[in-house]
Amino acid sequence: MAQFINQAQLTYNNTVTVSNLAVGEIQDVLSMNKTAVNNTYKQNDKITYVINIINSGNVELTGLTLTDNLGAYSADFGKIVPLTYVENSLKHFKNSLLQASPTVTAADELIITGFSVPANGSVTFIYETRTNAFTPLEENSSVTNTASLTGNLTSVTASETVTVSSEPDLSITKSISPVPVTENGNVTYTFRITNIGNTPVTGGATITDTFNPILSNLTVYFNDTAWVNGVDFVYDQTTGIFTSSNNKVTVDAAVYSQDPETGIVTVEPGISTLIITGTI
Repeated sequence: MAQFINQAQLTYNNTVTVSNLAVGEIQDVLSMNKTAVNNTYKQNDKITYVINIINSGNVELTGLTLTDNLGAYSADFGKIVPLTYVENSLKHFKNSLLQASPTVTAADELIITGFSVPANGSVTFIYETRTNAFTPLEENSSVTNTASLTGNLTSVTASETVTVSSEPDLSITKSISPVPVTENGNVTYTFRITNIGNTPVTGGATITDTFNPILSNLTVYFNDTAWVNGVDFVYDQTTGIFTSSNNKVTVDAAVYSQDPETGIVTVEPGISTLIITGTI
């Protein structure tokens, strides 16, 4: 609510008298709030935002423009925009009823134009963004993006902060050699466990596989360290089921760096390797 001050001046026979200060207030009729559906993010992730615009006045407000800065911030090497609008994701509701989409343009900013807010009513926008090559991923990082509403009234803003997920982000690949393998020959399975998350794996991860054909005479190495059956893993030669013991699979956290000239974030994942050799 904005205040305004007024004062009168009376002049008579070269004498000037001023009045008291009259203080008034302008009650804002337009308000806005912004919420992220998911409050954390990770690499190549989607973030959904909900913006509610409320008109508490008795007159419909038209000719409004909503601008979302997509989390933009300034760095030594220029403007960084860590979010990308997902094309055609915008949903437009007026008094909770789905409407046709207004005009949307998106580059370094998301700009929505050509909409109105009914008297004593509301408008809701729901849209998706995606993390990109400029999104910070190190632990305790965050993205704050701000929406600004402009038109024939005082500008209104609303911001929301989303923090990076502090957890491992794992994937696993498996390869076999040689191909082909001779009957009663030795075969090697190589498992590559990759972590692009900002937190290391220090426990709680296990690897399970059922070898078909069943292997015998197993030798197992994890990151060049020999594993012992019954201690580091359990292998049932009758069923071919291999299971690593709890807390034996560890993977370093990823390492992130930001190019000082472009602002692009590069990821060097943490990698661990499990190698299992046996006779078919």
